Amino acid sequence: MKENQQVEWKESWRDDHLRWVCGFANAEGGVLVIGRDDKGRVVGIADAARLLEELPNKIRDLLGIIVEVNLRSEGDREFLEVVTPAYPSPISYRGHYYQRSGSTLQELKGAALDRFLLRRHGRHWDDVPLPGVTPRSLSKAAVDAFRARARESQRVAAADLKESSAGLMEKLHLWDGTYLKRAAVLAFHPEPERFVTGALVKIGFFRGNDDLRYHDEVRGALFMQVDQTMQVLRTKYLKAAISYQGIQRVETYPVPEAALREAVLNAIIHKDYATGVPVQISVYDDKLMIWNPGQLPPSWTVEKLKQKHASHPFNPDLANVFFRAGEIEAWGRGIERICAACRAAGFPEPAIAHDATGLWITFAYSADYRRRIEGGESRSLVPPTTEVTTEVTTEVTTDVDPGLRLSQVLVGEMTRQQLQAALRLKNDEHFRKAFLQPALDAGLIEMTVPDKPRSRLQKYRLTPTGRRRLKRAEETRR
Repeated sequence: MKENQQVEWKESWRDDHLRWVCGFANAEGGVLVIGRDDKGRVVGIADAARLLEELPNKIRDLLGIIVEVNLRSEGDREFLEVVTPAYPSPISYRGHYYQRSGSTLQELKGAALDRFLLRRHGRHWDDVPLPGVTPRSLSKAAVDAFRARARESQRVAAADLKESSAGLMEKLHLWDGTYLKRAAVLAFHPEPERFVTGALVKIGFFRGNDDLRYHDEVRGALFMQVDQTMQVLRTKYLKAAISYQGIQRVETYPVPEAALREAVLNAIIHKDYATGVPVQISVYDDKLMIWNPGQLPPSWTVEKLKQKHASHPFNPDLANVFFRAGEIEAWGRGIERICAACRAAGFPEPAIAHDATGLWITFAYSADYRRRIEGGESRSLVPPTTEVTTEVTTEVTTDVDPGLRLSQVLVGEMTRQQLQAALRLKNDEHFRKAFLQPALDAGLIEMTVPDKPRSRLQKYRLTPTGRRRLKRAEETRR
């Protein structure tokens, strides 16, 4: 028997070793062996008979648990095994909580202690109610977007989707009639950072690890952050390698959109929001890295994460919101879907790493993509007919519906000037007639101040119809 997450060796007994007994009780149980050195050799203990009688009572009195203490021998040397079962209730030693993790003993403090105590009482972090927040405080746009997607997914009863915001939150088990849960505030409140520090996504472009060139922050209801993050990445951070099939322009991004979206969803849903640290996406010339301060379930490894496994969401109530909207599956297939999307598109699978700070997913760009971008060789794929090159380029660039093109660059709420700049258009009248008005007429976008169309505070945002249209366009492009 070797030292592992359930076995610890000690040469002699000290009362301080009760911390290890406490740690086993708060984890998966384990055996504390008294009389073995660090290499596992039996060195024996002189007072084995006394300890055999004293330890069960001492552990019961100081920890409040019952353990087995067994006398063993090897040759003429005696040693003890203190066998501790896993306890469903939290166990403390002198007011401190310990837990065995791997081959180490950790004292639980702060957010980790909060999670541990909640879990032991049958609760989880996003299940905790928040005083002072009512369904009226929630973002109408976020709730409406959820209704639209849940209607398409058919994972929420049609009658429930017709309920008021309060009724819908109750059907989703996010409101007890008095308080909304943290999950509801994160998913639907327009400013979740007022209640949960770091409830945002940071995106940065780096030339090197210490050379940040520019960055953005995506804020607002988490249910809207996924689409907004994808739009920012697609329109500002990821370069498309251009090729042509006949006269049709084909844009190839460095990461398959389905895989990238699944990775962003995974980071936002499974993040440990108690840490107060945002999800961080680092974009380089040769890779894209997504980090979130989430933790794997006890005893899980990255290898297990890549294999078929049961669903074990870090934030169950928040995950349920995205599942009901059809954004994720409920069978723990997120990482599998990311890898499958990469394989289907002929891209390398991402590298996944986990440490004490969180989880990294790294998408390395293919050598072919880097060659085409860095060398500008994508231009050589344009049909070699100089007479039609300009005409074809212009025609293909504008073959997408103008209203849809505007929807693709709209992130959150944006002014007319911001939208026009995002589309790189200089003529105000052309922008209004060819892009803005068609998008409004088609119901893809809406004004934030509809009763005052010319208000200096006027901004525009996507409608549920616009989001559905955008999603269908993305799926078609895949």
